Amino acid sequence: MVLVRVYGHKTDLLINRKDETRNIRILNKAGFTHSIYATFNNGLAYQFIEGNILTTETVRNPDVYVLIAKRMAQMHRLKPDIEMSKEACIWKKLEKFMEIMPKEFSNITKQARFEKLIKPLVVLKQDYEALKKELINLKNEIVFAHNDLLLANVLYNEKENSVTFIDFEYTGYNYQAFDIANHFAEFAGIDSPDYSLYPEEQLQKAWLNIYLQEYNNVKCVPENEINLLYLQVNKFVLLSHFFWGCWGLIQSEHSTIDFDFLEYAAIRFNEYFKWKEEYLNMKL
Repeated sequence: MVLVRVYGHKTDLLINRKDETRNIRILNKAGFTHSIYATFNNGLAYQFIEGNILTTETVRNPDVYVLIAKRMAQMHRLKPDIEMSKEACIWKKLEKFMEIMPKEFSNITKQARFEKLIKPLVVLKQDYEALKKELINLKNEIVFAHNDLLLANVLYNEKENSVTFIDFEYTGYNYQAFDIANHFAEFAGIDSPDYSLYPEEQLQKAWLNIYLQEYNNVKCVPENEINLLYLQVNKFVLLSHFFWGCWGLIQSEHSTIDFDFLEYAAIRFNEYFKWKEEYLNMKL
């Protein structure tokens, strides 16, 4: 079976399609995902892969999250033999988002909601600079990361006891802790995200233990290594909220999809401001 995906309206503002195609080919060659059969100006044709997307229940299932943690670690160990920047891509992507975010919406009603729901852009920019400085100082490892492992981007094949990652629009070198934190944030779901479902410390550390065993190819991970990555992940989840908050504002102005992107942006920024002080003050 062949699947055809047509790119959304104005998504070229957010996504480099050449990079996406390159990423899929890299990962297909390494045995991680589907083949591409054809590309065209506004989409691509690719291989069908058997499996079900995750739910807020299955993503917490130990039988499933063990597979995800191991597969992410295996992806993070990849060293693509291709010329591409090895710097963390998140800063350039986010700074581009902030540059093209609507300063004023074309829809008057939406503009009024924007002013009510979202803090002033000058405040967001100040917070971004402070957050960037804090996270760079963590010196977290940079790896080849998916960067968008939401529930719908993981296919679980129960019969084969395997998971496959899909949709590599944002894939590139990035902080290890960002990729993990971003996935943890997606435990909340997307249509009506419930951040009370963000994994608790015990679940996170169990997940991170499996990840580090696979990533470092060891059977026993020192507790201090788990604790360090746990701290880094929970600081980087702030960046995840900030990134997708900015993304939501752009989508709210340009997307033709029937989804309240402005409300989604507000939810993500609210989570950022809600947890900023606690997470940034975390210590080992």
